[in-house]
Amino acid sequence: MALIKSISGIRGTIGGKPGSGLSPLDVVKFTAAYAAWVKNSCQHSMSSGKPLIVVGRDARISGPMVSSIVISTLTGMGCDVLNIGLATTPTTELAVAGEKADGGIILTASHNPKQWNALKLLNHKGEFLSAADGEKVLQLASSEDFTFAEVDDLGSVTEMDYTQKHIEQVMALELVDPVAIRKAGFRVAVDAVNSVGGIAIPALLKALGVVDVVEINCEPTGHFAHNPEPLAEHLTETCEIIRNSKVDVGFVTDPDVDRLAIICEDGRLFNEEYTLVAVADYVLQNTPGNTVSNLSSSRALRDVTAWYGGTYEAAAVGEVNVVEKMKATNAIIGGEGNGGIIYPASHYGRDALVGVALFLSYLAQKGTAVSALRKTYPDYFMSKNKIELTAGFDVDNILLQIKELYSNEKVTDIDGVKIDFSNSWVHLRKSNTEPIIRIYSEAPSLKDAEDLAMKMIGQIREIAGI
Repeated sequence: MALIKSISGIRGTIGGKPGSGLSPLDVVKFTAAYAAWVKNSCQHSMSSGKPLIVVGRDARISGPMVSSIVISTLTGMGCDVLNIGLATTPTTELAVAGEKADGGIILTASHNPKQWNALKLLNHKGEFLSAADGEKVLQLASSEDFTFAEVDDLGSVTEMDYTQKHIEQVMALELVDPVAIRKAGFRVAVDAVNSVGGIAIPALLKALGVVDVVEINCEPTGHFAHNPEPLAEHLTETCEIIRNSKVDVGFVTDPDVDRLAIICEDGRLFNEEYTLVAVADYVLQNTPGNTVSNLSSSRALRDVTAWYGGTYEAAAVGEVNVVEKMKATNAIIGGEGNGGIIYPASHYGRDALVGVALFLSYLAQKGTAVSALRKTYPDYFMSKNKIELTAGFDVDNILLQIKELYSNEKVTDIDGVKIDFSNSWVHLRKSNTEPIIRIYSEAPSLKDAEDLAMKMIGQIREIAGI
């Protein structure tokens, strides 16, 4: 069993003894701590005088059980609840802002397998908690410094389906072009890995004017047909289906629909790192400006941003860090190389619905095949590795020595150590829970990326004396 407590929420495997897995008692404790934090920091006053919290969930098997506990705990803490039921992560984020709620809880373990679930915590803007606010929630949970409401002060529950509102918001975006999409007559495939994407994405495509949709794993049963993380090694069967279905494009989402992978008409992957690159290309053509991604994302976004005279900035890994950097630099688009699109014209959160609508608008206007579009971008190849060290090694000191070793190169140390070379880069990050250094590298060829990673591993071993 596993239980991981972090500033962004609580994540764990279902079952087990309290404290060892995501047990009902753990769900109650962390939900109550979050409710206490909301009541202490409440910036909106609802007509009832109680805080309003939005609750949405993906289609995991444990979802109904966890949702019932979370909602009951919130009302028991004296909070009103807007239960939007089966909903994507970005839908829940939009609901918080749209309904002027005081916060939100998303019940999803994102790309983790079916035995996992999580409570992801939002502030009143519908954005993930800052590090400082997340730490306050953890402290409240640890000390159990919260008080449940008396009978006359219990909260109430209202239910609402918010998916259509989300779709309407996407359709209203200036750069979304349903007329061009309808005229293009696209045949589109969707693999929603048996979660809420199977509800939201086909409905969005219909609204955009796509009448020919091939649905793959779109029934939201929570029994994931394949590993739910949309990586190449998990999508071989999906790629084969798309190759044989004569579609123009295939879209794959993770269970909570904040990540988007694209598959070309020939069944080859567009590459998840290039989802953001292509959408940013379209946005920058129409509204030149700045962009942001995290330190472990492809350099291709930097290159595309330069085409249009904008400035690219890299943030520490983590959505909240990317959002913070986007706000600081007035970025018009940003996100993460895992297929996460953050488009401030919509909201500050990764949103696969926005990604689908913008990508199809670009494809329709450009009038080209997806595979041909992919060839217009610089080719970079990424290698992801790690080195495991025995307990007792001073990982921070190892990274410091690597930083000093490459002091003549461009080095960024806001999140581990990233070294930018003329045509490649390598990013070293330590694990917060075990003596592991993760090593991401990128270069113009896979061999070069792998060689760079192996060189770093060798230098780490030499410094560590192993």
